[in-house]
Amino acid sequence: FNLGTDIYRARQLVTEKLGQVRLPTGIRPPVLGPISSTMGEIMLISMTSKTTSAMELRSLADWVVRPRLLGVAGVAQVMIIGGETKQYQVLADPAKLRDYNLTLKELMDAVGEANVNSSGGFLERPNEEYLIRARGRVNTVEELANSVVTVRNNTPILVKNVATVRLGPALKRGDGSFNMHSDVVATIQKQPNANTLEVTKQIETALAGLKRTLPDDVTIDTKAFQQAAFIERAVGNVKEALAEGGVFVCIILFLFLWNFRTTFISLTAIPLSLITAIITMTYFGIGINTMTLGGLAIAIGELVDDAIVDVENVFRRLKQNAQSSNPQPVSTVIYQASSEIRNSIVFATLIIVLVFLPLFNLGGFEGRMFAPLAFAYIASIAASLVVALTVTPALCYYLLGRSKLIEKEGDSTFVRLLKKRYARDLNWTLRHPGTIIAASVVLLVIAVLLIPRMGREFLPAFNEGAMNINITLPPGTSLGESNRIGRTVEEALHRTPEVVSTTRRTGRAELDEHAAGVNQSEIEVVTREVDRPHTAVMEEVRQNMAQIPGVVSEVGQPISHRMDHLLSGTRAQIAIKLFGPDLVTLRNKAEEIRKAMEPIPGVVDLM
Repeated sequence: FNLGTDIYRARQLVTEKLGQVRLPTGIRPPVLGPISSTMGEIMLISMTSKTTSAMELRSLADWVVRPRLLGVAGVAQVMIIGGETKQYQVLADPAKLRDYNLTLKELMDAVGEANVNSSGGFLERPNEEYLIRARGRVNTVEELANSVVTVRNNTPILVKNVATVRLGPALKRGDGSFNMHSDVVATIQKQPNANTLEVTKQIETALAGLKRTLPDDVTIDTKAFQQAAFIERAVGNVKEALAEGGVFVCIILFLFLWNFRTTFISLTAIPLSLITAIITMTYFGIGINTMTLGGLAIAIGELVDDAIVDVENVFRRLKQNAQSSNPQPVSTVIYQASSEIRNSIVFATLIIVLVFLPLFNLGGFEGRMFAPLAFAYIASIAASLVVALTVTPALCYYLLGRSKLIEKEGDSTFVRLLKKRYARDLNWTLRHPGTIIAASVVLLVIAVLLIPRMGREFLPAFNEGAMNINITLPPGTSLGESNRIGRTVEEALHRTPEVVSTTRRTGRAELDEHAAGVNQSEIEVVTREVDRPHTAVMEEVRQNMAQIPGVVSEVGQPISHRMDHLLSGTRAQIAIKLFGPDLVTLRNKAEEIRKAMEPIPGVVDLM
């Protein structure tokens, strides 16, 4: 659907259309999945045990852990993979069926009808009535084995007479692993408008409370993959950039103004502008995230611009007034000094705002991503203008109006040195205008010529602190073989010092929206920072993957991987799609394209 579509109205329309579809007998009607997306996969958890059986571990995941997680506010879906799904299995004996003259369909119908509840109506009495209910649910293997298939010559033929009844695992089309050990893995998706950090904390709290009800040997690891870890790291980095920017602004201001009062007046614009911007964003329903913090970080160096211009002009006018033989009142001087530069700072701020306005016109995913950044930037810059026009003159009146600083003449030593150097450069520039203009034109032409050679990417490469590895084996590979090679891949990954844990999902879970075959595996790798860049770690992993025969691998990062899915429907940054009626021809042409792309510099993980 188009962005902005009411998702609940869309679901209603789709449900009505699905209700009009008539399917063949025996086929279950289609149902809508929960409201979520690929980017909504916020967490992977693993359940491990040393003594609890794989079947019991899966039952705990299906009937204890999953319902509890679905009850957490903001959770849309929980998909379980791995372990052994418990089944009551009836293994028919063809020879005994023939001896009793029964068909397989009769046995199937009997088993199905043996596990139902039925209503018996009401039993009425003069003053009351009783509800009659026939409870026929099967609770044990013995009850199912003693179910009646048919009656011959007043003798019941039981299920156990023609079949073996047992508890057994369901046929698996997927499996899970954590750190090279076969385990149960749960994928958790959040609802679109839910806060990832809050949902993650609630999930961890719910699992901690659930731990008391599980067997002692069952361990739940919530750090197999967390989208919140990247968000917290990104927010922390932006906060650090904000703090560092504020410190540098303080140092530069003091070097130029060379007194604490003017520096303090200028710096007040930063907290006041940021607080005003955050209040404005809260009013419009925009939260604190990486993009909004990025907008504030970009603006922090400019938040003091208007205040500095105002303070500097007021300070200069107050000095002139103090040296005058007929000084005017301080309030009058401050008002006139602020009025002199008011139009300039207003127009300058509006021009800066106009530069960011086109971001609001971006459509699709790009607009949803960059609009909050532009809003945060514009809100903070507009707030700084309001502060410069109101708060700054008032602070100048109280802190500078009667200060002895205005009685001193001249600038600071640092500013005098800069002015001296600038005057020399300016004089040379004015004597050689042709040279300056020609050099500017040449640099402009060079810049324009370099634009086509610049790389283009939707987003820069992030260091997510994790890796996402997709493994593809030849079609027809069994699940057992995929598990064996998957463990080999995990062992190769753990040879890299930066790798902390690996979580593998092979094939697909029962409720998974990805139609992956048992020959495909997806591994989430959590890493730690040591002394190498993340790109070097990924390159080492690629080299290790290349040494495993028969494996086609793709090495990326979790969020980038999901974003590629969202943008193009594939797991790659560049995807070439072929269409045609003949599958053999398509495969041959695809191989030709692959060989042509393979030698291109920068191409990796070509599949």
